[in-house]
Amino acid sequence: MTSPELLPGPILEALGRHHVDYVLIGGYAARQHGATRPTQDIDITPSTDLENLGRLAAALKDMGAGIRVDEIPEGLAFDSSAEALRGMKMLNLRTPHGDFDLTFAPAGVDGYDDLVRSATPRNVDGVTVQLASLPDIIRSKEAAGRQKDGLALPELRRLAGLLPSVQSEAEATPLPRKRNDPRSGPRQSR
Repeated sequence: MTSPELLPGPILEALGRHHVDYVLIGGYAARQHGATRPTQDIDITPSTDLENLGRLAAALKDMGAGIRVDEIPEGLAFDSSAEALRGMKMLNLRTPHGDFDLTFAPAGVDGYDDLVRSATPRNVDGVTVQLASLPDIIRSKEAAGRQKDGLALPELRRLAGLLPSVQSEAEATPLPRKRNDPRSGPRQSR
């Protein structure tokens, strides 16, 4: 079963309408920092305060979220009450607007309170969100250790200024050495 096309706006709008406190993380957050790697879903880390979980539960109902199961295109219905959400570590959800993951404790970070300290407000698809910092996204992807995260890390490190920018072909190609240059090796007789 293929996922519905990702339409982030309606998902973020539902979270905003219900005043959910969260930090946008993962591949979609990385794209907001300039990464070019495509992503198939939106990932957030919500505050686990019980009142916030109640607002999140209302937003999930509003957006028609169900647990992502390949055999059920619309997702599997589940108890999305604040009490049920309180014990969760992660939920992979499907909405009519695309796949949506709740990660209460992302790898390498200590949840919402850790992420929100360095998150910045950003307008994403017409909604102001708390966007995870690029160093926090990198830290989480490093800790997750998944192959897809490893493939994303070089670009993210470049964007964060941790690696030099990609060189042009001319810069990457070494110049020929002069004949008398000692680094050229022993001189050949003619």
